[in-house]
Amino acid sequence: MPTPKSLPAKLESSLACKPKILALVAPTASGKTDLALELATALNAEIFSIDSLSIYKEINIASAKPSKAALQAVYHHAIDVLSPDEHCSAEVFRTLFAQALKQCKKEFLLIVGGSGFYLTCLYEGLSAMPSLSQEEQSAIQKRIEALPNPYAFLAEIDPQSALRIAPTDTYRVQKLLSLYFATHIAPSVYFATHARSPLIQKPRIYTIHTPKAELHARIQARTKAMLDSGLLDEARYLLESYGRAIEPFKAIGLKECLRYFDRELESSELEPLITTHTRQLAKRQATYIRAKFQDAQIESREQLCGRILHDCAQKYRL
Repeated sequence: MPTPKSLPAKLESSLACKPKILALVAPTASGKTDLALELATALNAEIFSIDSLSIYKEINIASAKPSKAALQAVYHHAIDVLSPDEHCSAEVFRTLFAQALKQCKKEFLLIVGGSGFYLTCLYEGLSAMPSLSQEEQSAIQKRIEALPNPYAFLAEIDPQSALRIAPTDTYRVQKLLSLYFATHIAPSVYFATHARSPLIQKPRIYTIHTPKAELHARIQARTKAMLDSGLLDEARYLLESYGRAIEPFKAIGLKECLRYFDRELESSELEPLITTHTRQLAKRQATYIRAKFQDAQIESREQLCGRILHDCAQKYRL
């Protein structure tokens, strides 16, 4: 990862005119949304959301999107941007963040979400990907679908990349194979020879400590609230309007609804299954955050706002 001294000159010279960046990254249902709104109000800041469901229009319940009142009170970037049938990726968030840096009218920009990976891509950068026409993308997709075992093929042409992902991670397997078929270069070699371009220096990162029992209770309560608010109706609308192949139907909450529509689940099974899957997601997110952001400042939800405001006052003399 580039150090401040090794950042590209163009990036380094432009930092002074950009908003001050803070990041709040914590597992789902930990209270990020409310805390971010409190911080944004206190700091007179805007928010950049790194949530892979909130980025979609028409998906309000499954995404636990901030309320209309909250969105009106504080300007949010990267919310309600994509149509449900469009593709979401790290590159999409990177592009939106570059726009947010230019458009932000406040002194602070808060990066908020549960996906630490998207945050990492902003300050470590992404390698430029080959530009493909729709026809080329379709042809590559057909080649991948024709493979008897895509993961085995990846392991054959690029053992290094295959070791980094699980055989069941079909999304990443397809991404790597798409890159291979587009470039005829092993993905590990491609990434090693195509420099990443960071948008920002690594920001100060904060995360919320929530006791396990409390987090589980919050997840259960949120799942019930989603179902009571019409999660099934939202999922049915998406199915009827866009079909079952859209990316959001891979997300927790919506994928279980799809199984219910297919009569694979009883209505009584929905809440406990969504709750279980959400707890598993929260555990994965927490594991990533601990491993990747070892220098993150961690406090309870009640104490973290004061800690961040104190740090900002000390660093920026507010």
